[in-house]
Amino acid sequence: MNVIAVFDVGKTNKKVFLFSERYDIVWERTTSLPEITDEDGDPCENLTRLTDWLHESMQEIMALPGFTIRAVNFSGYGASLVYLDGDGKPVGHLYNYLKEFPDAVRNRFYEQYGPVDALLVQTASPALDSLNSGLMLYRIKYDKPDLFARIQYALHLPQYLSYCLTGQVFSDLTSIGCHTMLWDFPQQRYHDWVGQEGLLPLLAPVHAADQPVPVWLDNAPDSIPAGVGLHDSSAALIPYLASFQNEPPFVLISTGTWCISLNPFNSEPLTHEELQYDCLCYLTYRGEPVKASRLFAGHDHEQQIYRLAEHFNVPVDAYKRVHYDAELIRQLTPTAPPDNAVPTRMEPAHLLQPSRFGNRDLSRYATYDLAYHQLILDIMDQQVVSTALVLPGVDSPGEASPGLDSSDASTAAVSRICVDGGFSRNSIYMNLLAAAFPTMEVWAASVAQATALGAALAIHDHWNLQPIPSTLISLTRYPSQPVP
Repeated sequence: MNVIAVFDVGKTNKKVFLFSERYDIVWERTTSLPEITDEDGDPCENLTRLTDWLHESMQEIMALPGFTIRAVNFSGYGASLVYLDGDGKPVGHLYNYLKEFPDAVRNRFYEQYGPVDALLVQTASPALDSLNSGLMLYRIKYDKPDLFARIQYALHLPQYLSYCLTGQVFSDLTSIGCHTMLWDFPQQRYHDWVGQEGLLPLLAPVHAADQPVPVWLDNAPDSIPAGVGLHDSSAALIPYLASFQNEPPFVLISTGTWCISLNPFNSEPLTHEELQYDCLCYLTYRGEPVKASRLFAGHDHEQQIYRLAEHFNVPVDAYKRVHYDAELIRQLTPTAPPDNAVPTRMEPAHLLQPSRFGNRDLSRYATYDLAYHQLILDIMDQQVVSTALVLPGVDSPGEASPGLDSSDASTAAVSRICVDGGFSRNSIYMNLLAAAFPTMEVWAASVAQATALGAALAIHDHWNLQPIPSTLISLTRYPSQPVP
């Protein structure tokens, strides 16, 4: 069987898949690698172990009977750089994108290259400190000069994964364009500050993600095409763009640790106000901007289910048996105590913090099911505002209602919202989202490993002679039902 191998590296799970020519997953492996600490004592990825895992996994799949590896590609989380020395060996650490950022370095950067508002709009990047990978490189220059002097190339993680097999260094637009503060979106080039700091020589040549390079693997008679890697959020959008080419415009809410609302049909420039709400632009592998907004809701959900499990003395995964109950929603909504009041305006800080559920007194809830419905209600308050940010025609973000009656958050340009990832299987989340956007079609989308699939599809023409199937995505409609 002819297959493509895809390595999909997330913060928590590291996965490798084999996709058939029909894009069915015919083999997969998942592992998690314990973190280590960097020289400052902060947790970070174990880059040595990650590299070993990739090589070991490649050797394993090359030895599998019944499969012929026709191509390989990579996807990985963004906002993280790997630094190579003159011998092509990693130096320093794969620093955590949540690593605390020094005030002095931050102030120096914005004083030199501000005004801040203009810089953020030009680079379509909220001010996120270590999550801005360009700022991490700037930090190393001034905070760790000995390390900086050893750096020959700085590769984003997806491109490092490709480098491990190909030995070739490249940059890719999907990684450059994800809140790195490196890219000038209006000018479609690196921002001036990158050149002024002398960082351009450290950034490998930009290479198109749909143009693989040949790689010769052990015991293989011929070379195979290897992709240069894609940022995971951008890769997850590719199956939808491939499947909905002749369909009405849509917004995708990709849910996981982050819930990212992606609108590939919104080309309006980012405003300063949108940036305050953690709105940003991604780039597709073809260089097209995708307006996006982010919510740390999956992480919030993960933290709170542990709290609920402890309080109610139930298993951590007890939420999986809880289904949408309109009567419980009715109990929670009209009789809400003051701390449960739905605000008429949500300030930017409220989207950048966990939902209000973390401050709730769990003794107020008679049952686990009732409390869990409250958690999803609180997450939905934020989700509606976050998604409305990327819908053209919506009033200013602060005026968009975060409650369940959010009919103002509609637009003629976009008629569908698709949800993939963990929350797409959560009936409470999906029903509340449909109620919040009553003028739109709301669909739960089931895609087998959308990120890895997107990486495979990006180089389809270079390994697969079959047409892209029309059945990549399974959709389930959630009709809008007024909350009782």
